[in-house]
This record gives sequence, structure tokens and C-alpha cells, in this order.
Amino acid sequence: MTDSRRVKGARGEEIAARYLSSLGYEILHRNLRLSRYEIDLVCRDDNCLVLVEVKSSSTDDFGHPATWIDQRKREKLRQAAELYMEKFNVSGMDIRFDAVTISRGELEYFKNAF
Repeated sequence: MTDSRRVKGARGEEIAARYLSSLGYEILHRNLRLSRYEIDLVCRDDNCLVLVEVKSSSTDDFGHPATWIDQRKREKLRQAAELYMEKFNVSGMDIRFDAVTISRGELEYFKNAF
């Protein structure tokens, strides 16, 4: 990944984290790496652990960013969730996968995205 993509990704994650915090979510981790997996944001929403995928784009050249979260990416996030729950000894909490997209400056939040 190029430095400019990293910077853009970090900026999108920061915007998403601020938005979710404004909704009352507690941000537990940002850009968390577990083995070969990455979780953009890990949040807590009451008694629910929320894993958030963040996608952003300044153009529509490659379609809407939500379409980039394909079956392969969803499976990687599920595997990352299993590692997270094991590593941080999480039990007794619901788990949910959300997505935040930022397309041409417009944020969209997809609760329970998959």
C-alpha cells in the first residue's frame, strides 16, 4: 500500500471514529492487526462488540465503496473477530459487523452490514 493510500485510509478511519463516538460508541481499537488480519475499528455499543470496516474514496471511478466489502473481505473480518475474541478474552457480548463509507466527502453508516 502506498503512503498516500495509508494517509487517506487513516483520515477515513478518523472521520468514522469521530462519527461513531458522536453516537455514543466507545472506540476500543483503531487499525488493529491480528496475525494476518486487520480490523479498522473495534467499538463497544452497550453490550455489543462492533467491528467496523471503513472504506473511502474521492471518486466513483470504481463504484461505491460499500461494494468493495466482498465475500472474501467479510470472511476475513469474521476470522479476525474470532482471533479478537480469543486474544482479548471476550465473552458474554453480542458481536456485530458494521461499515462506514466515505464517498466524495459523504459519510454513510451501515449498521449490521453483514
